Amino acid sequence: MFNRNEGGLDRAVRILAGLGGLAMTQVGPQTAWGYIGIVPLITGLAGTCPLYSMFGWNTCPLRKS
Repeated sequence: MFNRNEGGLDRAVRILAGLGGLAMTQVGPQTAWGYIGIVPLITGLAGTCPLYSMFGWNTCPLRKS
């Protein structure tokens, strides 16, 4: 459905940021703002970002033929 447009480092940073945001709902300030971490977590796990697609950005390395 969606082409992958995130590279490995980009995906790792998104997953860690998402988990960090979700952790804020349980520890620390315990605010609902931490649920925003769901967005980077899902995009990092899926390997595709709708905003990247919209702007034509791509951080995936080129495939070698």
